[in-house]
Parts: sequence; structure tokens; C-alpha cells
Amino acid sequence: MDTKNILIELRAELNRINQAIAALEMLNGTAPAITPAAIAAPKQAKRRGLTPAGRRRLSAMMKKRWAERRQKAAKPAPAKIAAHKPMSAATKKRLSLLAKRRWAERRKQRSAA
Repeated sequence: MDTKNILIELRAELNRINQAIAALEMLNGTAPAITPAAIAAPKQAKRRGLTPAGRRRLSAMMKKRWAERRQKAAKPAPAKIAAHKPMSAATKKRLSLLAKRRWAERRKQRSAA
């Protein structure tokens, strides 16, 4: 038996004893202003659980959600369209010459320094 159950039983016993005391005091006329109902132990909050139907409904919703996610992930990414036109041979040659000139200038500056 765990301590939670022991505490529940002890509180119930205490409640019964308090009610018996209150009833005896009422017979003697020495009853306090507190009624036996006020002495009763506070009720424990009811734990709310899922019903089997609710659990099935939730399970179906989650399965549907994850299936949709898997479908989205499985789709191939759309092919990217080239943002630039391919370079012509003349443009490539011109850029190559410009780069070679820049490199030659840098070499000259390094050798002069």
C-alpha cells in the first residue's frame, strides 16, 4: 500500500470522527457554529482522462498529420531555373584577358616592392 492511499484513508477516518464529535456536541447543546458539512474533508480534484473513443480520435488525427508531413518531405524540390544566361565564348575570353591583366599588375607591384 502506498502512502497516497494511506493518507486518503486517514483523512476519511478523521472526517468520520469529526462528524461523530459534532453529532455528540449537538446532543449536549455545546455544538459550535460549524456544521458537520463544513468539517468534511475537501474533495480531491477529479483526474480527467481520455475516453477510449477520444483516444482513437486523437490517434487518427495525429496519424493523418504525420502522413501529410511525410508526403511533403517526400516530394522532390522543384528544379531551379537558371538565373543567368550561359556566357558566350567571346565574353569568357574577354573576362579571362581582364583577369590575366590584373594578375600581371599584381605581380609587377610585388616585384617592385
